[in-house]
Amino acid sequence: MKKIIPEIYVKDCKNALEYYEEIFGGEIKNVQMADGKEMFKGFEGKVIHSELHINPNCVIYFVDIFEEKNYVSNINLVLELESEEEINRVYKALMKNGSIKFELQKTFWGAFHAVVTDCYGITWGLNYSLK
Repeated sequence: MKKIIPEIYVKDCKNALEYYEEIFGGEIKNVQMADGKEMFKGFEGKVIHSELHINPNCVIYFVDIFEEKNYVSNINLVLELESEEEINRVYKALMKNGSIKFELQKTFWGAFHAVVTDCYGITWGLNYSLK
């Protein structure tokens, strides 16, 4: 296997991309819209593919949800962060208008850890392993 790239479906993908770029940094690339594509007729204005390149090893794809019914996922994404400062910054940003599933705290496995569901309904595990 070369790598795994998560693809996250969200409502209002254009704004979600900007939200995640602000939190995680990186660069938004390759945004593809449904507009003008016959197979996506009726979904004009929706994002059918986009990429947030956080660094060469961290890329996330984002796509608009096309159906209005509730979209539920049983997948949580765990981010291994580089410093205590970074985990605190990301934790505070994601919990704004989100919900805390596991408060940021030092754990028995030698890490700072938290679980947060953000304002788009995505659940993020945050981990910073102490050296």
